[in-house]
Amino acid sequence: MENSSITNNGGPCPICGQESICGGLGVIRYDVPVGDPRFGKLFRCPNNIAEHDTTWQERLRSISNLDAFAGKTFDSFETTSAMTSDSERRSLLMALEAAERFAAEPDGWLLFEGTYGCGKTHLAAAIGNQRLGMGDQVLFITVPDLLDHLRASYGPSSEMGYDDTFDRVRKASLLILDDLGVENPSSWAQEKLFQLLNYRYNHRLPTVVTTNADVDRLDGRIRSRLLDEALIHRVHISAPDYRTQTANQHRQIETNLRYYADMTFETFDVYNHLLHDEQKNLEKVLRAAYSYANDPQGWLLLMGPYGSGKTHLAAAIAQFRRDRGEEVVFLTAPDLLDYLRTPYSGKAATSFDERFKAVRETPLLVIDDLGTENATAWAREKLFQLIDHRYIAHLPTVITTANELEQVDERIRVRLLDDRRCTIFTIVARAYTLRRRRGQR
Repeated sequence: MENSSITNNGGPCPICGQESICGGLGVIRYDVPVGDPRFGKLFRCPNNIAEHDTTWQERLRSISNLDAFAGKTFDSFETTSAMTSDSERRSLLMALEAAERFAAEPDGWLLFEGTYGCGKTHLAAAIGNQRLGMGDQVLFITVPDLLDHLRASYGPSSEMGYDDTFDRVRKASLLILDDLGVENPSSWAQEKLFQLLNYRYNHRLPTVVTTNADVDRLDGRIRSRLLDEALIHRVHISAPDYRTQTANQHRQIETNLRYYADMTFETFDVYNHLLHDEQKNLEKVLRAAYSYANDPQGWLLLMGPYGSGKTHLAAAIAQFRRDRGEEVVFLTAPDLLDYLRTPYSGKAATSFDERFKAVRETPLLVIDDLGTENATAWAREKLFQLIDHRYIAHLPTVITTANELEQVDERIRVRLLDDRRCTIFTIVARAYTLRRRRGQR
């Protein structure tokens, strides 16, 4: 029963405008016995709905570590695929249902087990995102990162000491520990993990854990707690690594890159038949492209006239990353849309959703010649959905265009102009073929 010791001041609440039950402070105490875990604690006033408080939402997200997983929701979790068996689909569906139940009422612990890429992290993040939206304080962290944070807190430059850092983690309203079992199994790491999990176990604090490790091989003290059926709900996901399925899609569409095999950083000409300003410009853009290839963060937009070298540099980046084992999709904008349209003809072995996801989630996407595609309403919408997802998810993307930015779809243009995400370089040199003709005179 809600019964704040802060009494009504006789007027409407300045926070929600309703009859005050919190005295205008936005928090209440519950009238519960001493043994109740809510005794003596303050809770958000039920009239002060968290979903309506954008400042609170932003603050919660900033401390949750869930920014990179904002797109991981229950709606975006796929339980069907042409490459999964019936039993695997049932496994995914049961895991989704368990996650939705826990998100609706976080009680006890939820343990997701399964191989890499089966969907454990997606479901754990979806739980966190839903609870964030309901105003809960959520902390999402991989176990190796957690241990790194704890080690760093011993340093003199740490903003928060070890005790405060550890206390914040172990007392989080909802703690999500991703990848338990991949940490360095040192005695220090095992002890800290045990202390953390034992505290939350004893206090029955809502906790989500994901692991691809055999539970029987974990520290015996942790294992015994994870096997307590009175507190822990174990969910085993038998589906295969979705990235392997996505890689199959990549192998079907990345073959465009073979036509650009001669377009490397080494073959990019910044010396012959160039004016001084053109040479300086090409050297600058080449350095930027090579730097991006070494550490692809954010987006890179290459602009300039046809034949000026945009595609050459984009292909060089793609090949550089592919040669280092990264999955890359390289397509012109028209070819990309043709690839997505094919399933509608009934001649493709994969569905539109599977193809769209393969492109959308690829570690590096290169879209060449944006603006040359057929500008139908369908094409504009699919391109925007694709680019918007990669913008929100901070996925590395390279785009080339011969158009002026004013000619690009406005919804895409505003994302390209976000200098926090996208770096723009314009090539001012004349087309390579024109430079060669001049040199042959």
